[in-house]
Amino acid sequence: MSKVIPVQFSECVSSFIVSKMDCPAEERMIRLALSGFSQIRALSFDLPNRRLVVFHEGEIESVTNKLNSLGLGSSLQETSAADQKAIDAFGGSTVTKAEESRTLRWLLLINGLLFGIELTAGLIAQSTGLIGESLDNFADAAVYGLALYAVGHSAKVQVSAAHVAGLLQLVLAAGALIEVIRRFVFGSEPEARLMIAIAFVALIANTSCLWLISKHREGGAHMKASWIFSANDVVINLGVMAAGALVAWTGSSYPDLIIGTIAVGIVVNGARRILAVSVTSFL
Repeated sequence: MSKVIPVQFSECVSSFIVSKMDCPAEERMIRLALSGFSQIRALSFDLPNRRLVVFHEGEIESVTNKLNSLGLGSSLQETSAADQKAIDAFGGSTVTKAEESRTLRWLLLINGLLFGIELTAGLIAQSTGLIGESLDNFADAAVYGLALYAVGHSAKVQVSAAHVAGLLQLVLAAGALIEVIRRFVFGSEPEARLMIAIAFVALIANTSCLWLISKHREGGAHMKASWIFSANDVVINLGVMAAGALVAWTGSSYPDLIIGTIAVGIVVNGARRILAVSVTSFL
């Protein structure tokens, strides 16, 4: 049961539970959907608890209706006057947009370079794991590029760009999956040492990304998403290194094919979520 407390001030805080909000893609969907509401001052997301807090002026009914239209199971819990503590919590960040943009540019550059390096090395080493990992880096680069592109553009333009990025990811993932199937049927001889070496370099690069994002991870949804994406990349890097070790130990290509399939699945799921944003944000 939602609780609405009568307020005497224009600045209010409304708390929502969004039952189907379990990853940064839903955060992005909500941000895009609410971008046209002039009364919204700030949004705060708590993914583990599926909680959204809206700092706004005036009524909340139109925002509630928009959230309901997204089909994410949102429900208004409480609306109350914003005290000074709440205002400070929303407006007290010392990280500037310029600093966030510089960080995103570095992340875009690092992931773009990793995409090229790992894709090339994957083809040379006959490693679907490295190819899949390169596509994951491409997907991350697309997210960072979209976050930068979003500055100064309307939500509708952002959605169109996201749609293109999602489709491109699906095309690349389909190509990688076909390659996995081809190598499973006709066999392959992945180069374990090259797999491990390139994955180790990528591990260092993605750890650097985590360090770059560390002071921004409590910022907007796009920065929280960047932290999660880079953390996932570290896990995939370790997976490719483990697969390389198993290839060297067993002489079988199956560990490489398995990690490649997992990486492709991650890319497909990310593309699906991006396309979901483009389709449902303006319902």
